[in-house]
Amino acid sequence: MFLYQLLNFFFAATKKEEDSMYDLSLYKRGDLLEVPRTLFTHFGIYLGDNRVAHLIPDILPAITKDKSAIAKMVTNNRLLMGVIAKVASVRVDSVADFAYGSDILINHMDKVCRQPPLDGEEVARRAEKLLGSVTYSLLWYNCEHYVMYCRYGMAISYQTYQ
Repeated sequence: MFLYQLLNFFFAATKKEEDSMYDLSLYKRGDLLEVPRTLFTHFGIYLGDNRVAHLIPDILPAITKDKSAIAKMVTNNRLLMGVIAKVASVRVDSVADFAYGSDILINHMDKVCRQPPLDGEEVARRAEKLLGSVTYSLLWYNCEHYVMYCRYGMAISYQTYQ
């Protein structure tokens, strides 16, 4: 029993440290968040209360309805199989799980996109409306297309043009 309590304390402390890495007061509902990945930038929409909606390739929703398994962090194997099978989901994760240790840019696309952003509440509403399974395409519908539609009303990806 003591060992169990000790492990719980350790993992709770680790989770608290991860969450405190990000200052949640910097984010407003409807903000577009960007984090660098190995080959691409990953995008999400901040919903408030430490929640980020983001589109991520994931094979698991295509092969099971087990919500507890699907809710777990998407592994690289799940992600890669999702890209190959062209299946993804728009899901909600904590800021720490979304960023995965990376620095976060906030509304950086406002400087790139000529279209003005929609109201933050409208952006978040659009992001929430699209939660669930989607068909994925690296070139035609990825996480950048999703957030650009939510924030600016047009589903485009500057990354795929490069």
